[in-house]
Amino acid sequence: MSFTPAPWPRKLRSQEWFGGTSKDAIYHRSWMKNQGLPADLFDGRPVVGICNTWSELTPCNAHLRDLAERVKFGIYEAGGLPVEFPVFSPSESTLRPTAMMYRNLCAMDVEEAIRGKCMDGVVLLAGCDKTTPALLMGAASVDLPAILVSGGPMLNGHFRGEKVGSGTHLWRFSEAVKAGEMTAEEFVEAEASMSRSPGSCNTMGTASTMASMAEALGMALSGNAAIPAVDSRRRVMAHLTGRRIVDMVKDDLKPSDIMTKPAFENAIRTNAAIGGSTNAVIHLLAIAGRVGLDLTLDDWDRCGRDVPTVVNLMPSGKHLMEEFFYAGGLPVVLKRLGEAGLLHREALTVSGGTIWDEVREVRNWNEDVILPVEKALAKSGGIAVLKGNLAPLGAVLKPSAATPSLMQHRGRAVVFEDIDDYKARINDEDLDIDESCVMVLKNCGPRGYPGMAEVGNMGLPPKILRKGITDMVRISDARMSGTAYGTVVLHTSPETARGGPLAVVRSGDMIELDVAARRLHLDISDEELAARLADWTPHTQAPASGYASLYHERVMGPETGADFDFLVGCRGSAVGKESH
Repeated sequence: MSFTPAPWPRKLRSQEWFGGTSKDAIYHRSWMKNQGLPADLFDGRPVVGICNTWSELTPCNAHLRDLAERVKFGIYEAGGLPVEFPVFSPSESTLRPTAMMYRNLCAMDVEEAIRGKCMDGVVLLAGCDKTTPALLMGAASVDLPAILVSGGPMLNGHFRGEKVGSGTHLWRFSEAVKAGEMTAEEFVEAEASMSRSPGSCNTMGTASTMASMAEALGMALSGNAAIPAVDSRRRVMAHLTGRRIVDMVKDDLKPSDIMTKPAFENAIRTNAAIGGSTNAVIHLLAIAGRVGLDLTLDDWDRCGRDVPTVVNLMPSGKHLMEEFFYAGGLPVVLKRLGEAGLLHREALTVSGGTIWDEVREVRNWNEDVILPVEKALAKSGGIAVLKGNLAPLGAVLKPSAATPSLMQHRGRAVVFEDIDDYKARINDEDLDIDESCVMVLKNCGPRGYPGMAEVGNMGLPPKILRKGITDMVRISDARMSGTAYGTVVLHTSPETARGGPLAVVRSGDMIELDVAARRLHLDISDEELAARLADWTPHTQAPASGYASLYHERVMGPETGADFDFLVGCRGSAVGKESH
């Protein structure tokens, strides 16, 4: 029994490996057949890669092998040949010094695997927050037809009658222990409720944010972002994604056709509406760089500034991703943006239609989860991009997670030279600090940490927590988890390790924050600032060898996405010929 392939409008890329009777073609086919594949699978049907970030050391992605099987069902049904392959899987919860340091390594792995292997298109399986941008970055650099399916968020946590958000409640409970409001034993007891099913964080943390960004960009099927990991509809989404990629190969629908400047503007506005993670700033800048688009921090401020935050999810609000899905998920948010004139309706998606075609008929099933505009969590919910003499290239703050009374603030700097200095001093009862001060953390940017760890939401000193104070202005060149909250200024650029002005802030200096004016100012004269910078020397030495050395040498600043300078741009799918 033989398979008669459907007519294709062009020669498939995979036929460069498998087509004909040459020695090379027989070499490639014969080795693939040792897996028990019938000969007719190589007779003209598209070969679709399934790029899988499954790993038991990446807990958010530990269920992706099951989803890969569902993708395969869809590919086979549509007349394709699925081939699953693994790539490096950076885990936010287990990888040291920080998963961000390895996002670029994963993206390199993805790019080279797609380009070097015999595939016509690829399904990207992602979950934990760095895997989503890494896979989109790698796929964009090759520009073969690609579609992403997320692993989905875990189920709601519950502890003593309270809904528990993964990550968010870790920070809250930890602070409660330091304030004497919760015992260490209770903290340990609460642990069992924080991650009670497969999947990624159930808050609007970075994983859920980036799943939403993929959908808003048009790189995932409509509704993908919010389906819980263990819901049967997540398997259906994977199955349908497998079917769809075969048609995308037939139509030669590529990332460069979908991830246009209007698509990125849609994603930026979506991030504002959902109260998304500040990490989305860095990741979208990096993805845009791979597509070859000029996306900047100014675009983030321009597009997101007047967008209200209407998704009432932790850490900004009170609900979790499960409720967001039941309310209608991201399609409802996109429809809301479209009705308000804040969506480029004509933007193309992996469906082959426009983003407006996908969402125009959806309904909001819970207005306490997806709020009316008049009840928005923040009237201007976009990421605020701050500039001034302390951040000449920019810094970011998430207004929907900040304390309104601190959005305009002047305070005395209390400086920590690095994360070790912070840890050594923060619990000292003699630390000269009060709630009006501004906590400053240095040497935690891409080059300085290295890897730009999520340490920017510094925990407050216990003596301040005991007063009932839960927030202070904090400034660093670090990132913070998307599950975190507070009046936290992040990604200050240029970073300390590059000799940015943050490097020469001293304890006792006065710092002014004015979010409405987008201003971050160190209150010293230009002459004093110049003199300090002239005397500055790096705090740490560059790593001598290995990946850390490459990272330190070639990583760019957060204002451009912290990608490697040699990876910016699309290199295409062409690969050299092989002869055996």
